[in-house]
Amino acid sequence: MGKVYLTGAGPGDVELLTLKAHRVIGEADVIIYDRLANPEILEMAKDGCEFVYVGKEDGRHTLPQDEINEVIYQNALKHEIVVRLKGGDPFVFGRGGEEGAYLKERGISFEIIPGITSAISVPAYAGIPVTHRGVAVSFRVVTGHESPNKKESQIPWENFRTNDTIIFLMGLHNLEKISSKLIEIGKPKDFPCAVISKGTTKEQQVVVGTLENIKEKAKELPTPALIVVGEVVKLREQLEWFNQ
Repeated sequence: MGKVYLTGAGPGDVELLTLKAHRVIGEADVIIYDRLANPEILEMAKDGCEFVYVGKEDGRHTLPQDEINEVIYQNALKHEIVVRLKGGDPFVFGRGGEEGAYLKERGISFEIIPGITSAISVPAYAGIPVTHRGVAVSFRVVTGHESPNKKESQIPWENFRTNDTIIFLMGLHNLEKISSKLIEIGKPKDFPCAVISKGTTKEQQVVVGTLENIKEKAKELPTPALIVVGEVVKLREQLEWFNQ
């Protein structure tokens, strides 16, 4: 049996890949990759490496997660080195924990290679620090994939009344509902927020607005996109650097 490396591909910019990830990608016999991994990373693979695409998109999944788990397992039975390449970090809404547990139950050796998460790197490339002295002393990373109207929501909306920076990942399709929910719990309608599309890549687009108007301003942006809510968004005026 082989070994599986649950590997973070980082946020998009290929140069943000870690050295360890670069090494194992070059040694891999098979790479099982998702939609958010920069395809340029696959060019680092050795000759003869196999590629298996298991990407997910809203409403269009190549395979459900339980079948992806099995694909990883079956490849570990056939290959010495298996790289499961996941956008961002495997443990930040990446289902890496589920995949690791599935392999553990079946006696497959695995290793986690963390990746730079989009939750901090994408705002940084937009000139938005997630924390800043005198503005925000903490930040929250929240799934934006869960609808705020869900009856049994796991998101603690009532806790979002503080001045923490809030980063919603995968929330573009729920942007209007997220904005409405934050206003409902007491955030001002003119509270600053930003949407960053395809962050850290040459296709990066940034829209800045308020909770009241961000849905309209961001309606043409493509996925993947990240939402930042907080006073730190105003610092973009001083810190924007990427498009320079």
